[in-house]
Amino acid sequence: MAHYNVLFLCTGNSVRSIMAEAIMNHRGAPNFTAFSAGSHPSGMPRPEALRQIERAGMPVEGLRSKSWDEFAISDAPKMDYVFTVCDNAANEACPFWPGQPMTAHWGIPDPAAVKGTEEEIGRAFRDAFVVLDRRIGLFLSLPHSTLQKLALQQKIEEIGGS
Repeated sequence: MAHYNVLFLCTGNSVRSIMAEAIMNHRGAPNFTAFSAGSHPSGMPRPEALRQIERAGMPVEGLRSKSWDEFAISDAPKMDYVFTVCDNAANEACPFWPGQPMTAHWGIPDPAAVKGTEEEIGRAFRDAFVVLDRRIGLFLSLPHSTLQKLALQQKIEEIGGS
């Protein structure tokens, strides 16, 4: 099977894109390598996101908040897929991605914006993780090497709307 690089984008690169990177690297290995970045990175992943990743039995080593500029330079890994996972990043002018990767918007509500009890905030982080895990699972089940590019693009967009 071919190898694919996937980039998950969000504004702060501290919760949703970080969780998506961890999920994809865990579930998609060895055929998929995931990265994450933000247009205005916060500087560090949220502890609640890292705890959620660890609770799922996935490693958190190496996860860091970084700018999408790291992936727009000439010697950056070539991306096959680029997903925005927050509405702010979907509305921003993204850098040019070499190789014309397939792109889609998978909007996920921001758990970091939830106000309430510790239990309510924890539930928001779990819910975001579960939605990302489900969408990534569906994405990984697609026959990437046999679908034509247009059909694959349509399926990827459908996953984001589910």
